[in-house]
Order: sequence, then structure tokens, then C-alpha cells
Amino acid sequence: MPNIRVSNPPQVHKPNGYSHIVEITSGTMIYISGQVALDVSGNIVGQGDYRAQIQQVFRNLKAALDSAGASFHNVVKLNYYIVDTVEASEFFAYREVRDQYVDTANPPAATVIVIRRLFRPEFLIEIEAVAVV
Repeated sequence: MPNIRVSNPPQVHKPNGYSHIVEITSGTMIYISGQVALDVSGNIVGQGDYRAQIQQVFRNLKAALDSAGASFHNVVKLNYYIVDTVEASEFFAYREVRDQYVDTANPPAATVIVIRRLFRPEFLIEIEAVAVV
């Protein structure tokens, strides 16, 4: 069983939807490459639809975690890469989808980076994960 401690030091602002610190003292690390909105056949899901792409990305992350004998409860870090063309009103949709998967009481550490574009222009978001089992 991994030993994971999630914390937020009182000297730093209280985060919304992520934790400042995740300590790993035992277990096996799993690194999941950035996932985009491709289905199992390699077809894009939700072309031009940011929310649909987020949902597919989280399905892909879940499949990757399952294949490694893990779940979202094992995720200690998420990195988001979101293209700058996403409408401001839609931007935080990733949080709504994420909250269907992660332990919102003890969320993983996270970084959100806004970028000009991903490796293919039709992709609006890419997410990578680190888990420990």
C-alpha cells in the first residue's frame, strides 16, 4: 500500500481543487504520458468541443490507470496543457470533469499551463498524470 500525504501549508494560500504538497514515502510511481481526445481507434473525439475533449481525456487517463493497476485515488499530480483559444467562460470546465474522477477532499497536486497550440491544431487540451501504487 502506498504511503501518500496530502497537505497545504498554512503559510500559502488555500488552493481550490488541488493540493500544494503531495508526499510519497513508499510505493511504485506511475507516469502517464499526456493524453489527448483520441478514442481507442485513434479518432478525435469532440473536434471543436472543449468539454467533450476533456471527457475523452479523462476516460483515456482512467484506462491508463486501470491498466497499471491504479485508480484516480492513486493520482498524485496532474499537468494540464490548455490552448489559448479556449473561451474564458469554458476554461474551468476541466475542473467539473476532473471532480467526477479525483478525491475532491484530497485532490492531487496540479499545474495548468496555457499554450498557443498542441501538436495537432484540433486538440484543445492535453493532460498527463503521475500516480503511486
